[in-house]
Amino acid sequence: MNKIIVVYYTSLKGDSPVSDFLDSLNYKQQTKLLRIIKYVEIYGLQSILPHTKKLSGTPLWEMRILGRDNIRALYAVVYNNSILILNGFIKKSQKTPSNEISIAIARFKEWKQRDS
Repeated sequence: MNKIIVVYYTSLKGDSPVSDFLDSLNYKQQTKLLRIIKYVEIYGLQSILPHTKKLSGTPLWEMRILGRDNIRALYAVVYNNSILILNGFIKKSQKTPSNEISIAIARFKEWKQRDS
């Protein structure tokens, strides 16, 4: 089993927009997303295959809670054994909103500069 370390993006000011997003969800929605994240930590990324999708042309992946809720968390694989969750949102249209992708990419670039 490939255990994965899951890290939530934190801004330079110390804010955690991903944690804030999780806090904004109702209990049932939180439980669904946190269950997927826990599966990743314990069993690796392969364990969530129907719930993940590569966003073409970006370094990002989309963690998907399907059904009525349509919750999304955008993440990047940062090392062999860890992912960085960059953004979360409730998807309201067929296509992933470009502004949500832009937010995640900007956070990823800023995080990479800090990490190097």
